[in-house]
Amino acid sequence: MGGDYAPAVVVEGAIQAAAELDIPIILVGDKDRVEEELRKHKCSDPNISIRHTSEIVGMDESPAQAIRKKKDSSLKVCFDLVKSGEASAVVSAGNSGAAMAAGIFLFKKLKGVERPAIAVSVPTMKGSAVLLDVGGNVDCKPIHLFQFAIMGEVYAKYALKKDRPRIGLLSNGEEEAKGNELTRETHALIKKTSLNYIGYVEGRDIYRGDVDVVVADGFVGNVVLKLSEGLVEAVTTMLRNEIMASLPSKIGYILAKGAFQKLKKKIDYAEYGGAPLLGIDGVCIISHGRSNPKAMKNAIFRAYEYSKGRVNAHVMEEIEKNCAHGSRGRSEAVSGS
Repeated sequence: MGGDYAPAVVVEGAIQAAAELDIPIILVGDKDRVEEELRKHKCSDPNISIRHTSEIVGMDESPAQAIRKKKDSSLKVCFDLVKSGEASAVVSAGNSGAAMAAGIFLFKKLKGVERPAIAVSVPTMKGSAVLLDVGGNVDCKPIHLFQFAIMGEVYAKYALKKDRPRIGLLSNGEEEAKGNELTRETHALIKKTSLNYIGYVEGRDIYRGDVDVVVADGFVGNVVLKLSEGLVEAVTTMLRNEIMASLPSKIGYILAKGAFQKLKKKIDYAEYGGAPLLGIDGVCIISHGRSNPKAMKNAIFRAYEYSKGRVNAHVMEEIEKNCAHGSRGRSEAVSGS
């Protein structure tokens, strides 16, 4: 029931995912409205079932209060279904703050994880990269970014099938002397691990495709994400205006239409589905509020791959393996605060 175009796009995306993956999907929300959407698509797929709920978490509601007070909200019941074992993952395009709060308070954090992080896939010249954190934690310590690197590496390897992902720490320059206290201390910690760490990367490096996982605190990561989304919209609009400005431009567009369509597909957020909340003892995929059916379908695909890849089990293994470095990072962060 969450998102700008719910429940229509959610139901349509679920229908597509159930058909392509042949997996059971539970649609949680107002039964009458959900059934109405299913009828529009003449859907009778036995893989799709409905769990009725009487409440909805609004986009402007306080996340903590919504989870605490609205016991029969579609979001809360989704998490309850996973906790009880009836489902393997939650996918939501609703209030992202409430989804994150539910993930932390209802699923709890994985053993050894200090802070969960939201990870998004961004397009690059050579495929895609993972950027985290993009808003879950605006104030971070070195231990947090250190663990983000581990979780990002595991997610890229086991869910996105990237062999030995290259890890980069976002900074204002590639030289070791650059950065601030947070990045320099984090840099020293990650260097001591077995991760395929390539060092500092700059904002321009994200889209070149030479790094698979980009680590940042939630404040910087969210600014990068929103700037990227805004830039794509601005460039698309400017390009459209230029094409429509003259007849030669229109003819040129027709000749290059195939290339434009391929570019549009590559930078379309719908291709990447949703963003997983890494570090919680469960699976939660947070989708964009403006998601279309294709984006919701791909978000469900992402949840399926996450569960199938046993990402959480691998995260705990890597956190434990590198706990000695993490303990030193925690001590350094505390003594310097």
